[in-house]
Amino acid sequence: MTIGVVGNSTKQSLPEAVDSLLKLGATFDLKFFLHDDLQKVLKKKLGGVVSKKQYLSAKELVRNCDLIVAFGGDGTILSAARMVGKAQTPILGINLGKLGFLAEVSIDELESFIHDILNRHHIVEERSVLKIHLEKEKAELVALNEVVIDKSSSSRVIHISVYVNDDYLVSYQGDGIIISTPTGSTGYALAAGGPIVAPTTDVLVIQPISPHSLSARTVIVPDSSTVRIVVGHLSDRARVTADGQFERGFTPPSNIYIQKADYSVKLVKRKDRSYYDVLRAKLFWGSDIRLIKGKEEK
Repeated sequence: MTIGVVGNSTKQSLPEAVDSLLKLGATFDLKFFLHDDLQKVLKKKLGGVVSKKQYLSAKELVRNCDLIVAFGGDGTILSAARMVGKAQTPILGINLGKLGFLAEVSIDELESFIHDILNRHHIVEERSVLKIHLEKEKAELVALNEVVIDKSSSSRVIHISVYVNDDYLVSYQGDGIIISTPTGSTGYALAAGGPIVAPTTDVLVIQPISPHSLSARTVIVPDSSTVRIVVGHLSDRARVTADGQFERGFTPPSNIYIQKADYSVKLVKRKDRSYYDVLRAKLFWGSDIRLIKGKEEK
């Protein structure tokens, strides 16, 4: 098996984590390539272990690898998903952070899980992707978690109207709106008061951000829908952000169209750990938060 390695270069533990993976090569007969963005941060630690030929561009990495291992947190997984795109190379997230719903495997579990993957004792989940089209723009944005339309740096509210398949839903003034996939339901949408949605559910979450109206509420629609967001002419300059990583400003009035993309992202998951196990662990359900906080402070 050929494994591609990407990671969050700001994490101090990244070189040690990557080294742990590379050491498994001889044990499991693995071949490795690394994203060339990591060359600078890994050079001191792995200079004699990794040759220059093993560092590849994003396109070459995806084209030459059977599996992409992403070291970091959920943000690293989102970047890896954008890198993989329609190639649909499976992504395994190794969590180097604290709260992660996508990168659920820890460094301590890495060797045993690589063994499970080679013995096909794992699950590959298909996660839906959003395609975002801005009126008068040729390029499209994509998002695994969510698209956010907000007031950018302005202190004023923006005026939003929402249509689902050209059927009028609601209008309100507020800070913005989130259109989320089930995968993104535990991200910004949850922080804004939205529901947690099982990741394989075929829906989209429409979540207002601080609406100046008691009638603007979360709405869940089939993911076969086309959601059209109209930002009114009374708004100042606004912004569209995909997965918190790629943004584009625009001047209202304008229409933004969001629909499910024609491809999915494949995430490698443990067979012995369900999504609900992850929820309980990450959200501390059934635990005394006071005791957990006390341990962290010590």
